[in-house]
Amino acid sequence: MEWVEVTGKTVDEAKQAALQQLQVEADDAEFHILAEPKAGLFGRMRGEARVRARVRPAGPRPKRNRRSRDRGERGADGTSTPPREKTSGGGRGGQNGGQNGGQGGGQGRNRKPSDGAAKPAAKKNGGDRPPRQPKPERSNEGATEMADAMTLEEQAEVGRTFLNGLLEAFELDASVEIRQLDDETVELAVTGEQSLGLLVGPRGTTLAALQDLTRTVVQAKFTSRTDRIMVDVAGYREKRAAALSRWVTDLAAEVKASGEARPLEPMSPADRKVIHDTISGIDGVSTRSEGEDARRYVVLEPTD
Repeated sequence: MEWVEVTGKTVDEAKQAALQQLQVEADDAEFHILAEPKAGLFGRMRGEARVRARVRPAGPRPKRNRRSRDRGERGADGTSTPPREKTSGGGRGGQNGGQNGGQGGGQGRNRKPSDGAAKPAAKKNGGDRPPRQPKPERSNEGATEMADAMTLEEQAEVGRTFLNGLLEAFELDASVEIRQLDDETVELAVTGEQSLGLLVGPRGTTLAALQDLTRTVVQAKFTSRTDRIMVDVAGYREKRAAALSRWVTDLAAEVKASGEARPLEPMSPADRKVIHDTISGIDGVSTRSEGEDARRYVVLEPTD
């Protein structure tokens, strides 16, 4: 039976399509999985499953016996002939048999090895062959120097290429602009006329994950660099920073009036930086951070 090749969204769907085409049950078919769909960004599957199938043969193929001469052969009448005996003696001893065969075997055992026969043994044990030299260790100095030579603009271009591919995958009509904030920081700003809330998420959680993912892609090519890559979507970071600054300014006034410390809710490092920078310009109030990892928060306290 010839093989058939079918595709489907999943491997199981491709197998079911192959069974329908062959008109057999699953136990009566053989499958070879040629390709499987791969998980893309945010859980989306990319590609399709491709399966090759055929009807299972009725029985195994007979194996050819290459040593039939040693085990004996069957004649046309079904009877078997004994295998040929191997002689351990010299040529004459094997031909004459009996006493002459024994004498030939004895002469064969007492024969000294020639010079030609001794050479393979010498090679096996080492002989005069020079010792094997260890392989030189590979050095990654060249790769490190190449990474150090990469500029901040080249890193930003890698990040922009990744983000453009992401926008295309989500079918979003937007563009990515490179903005250099300082000598060691660059921002990739995603802007577009349509809503880009999908890339921001609640309270910027999706945007934070998108920034970490972009940094991972860039660091995979520039492992020794320490430059920072920031990602912003539709001016979200600037708008949130302004709102946080106004909010914490009002809280600072309450802390100064009450004289009591005020702990805030856990925030991201970027939001905590906005809080610290804003309070640093207000007299009578200071900040400190407490907690660990995702539960880290800022405390406002009076200084007078």
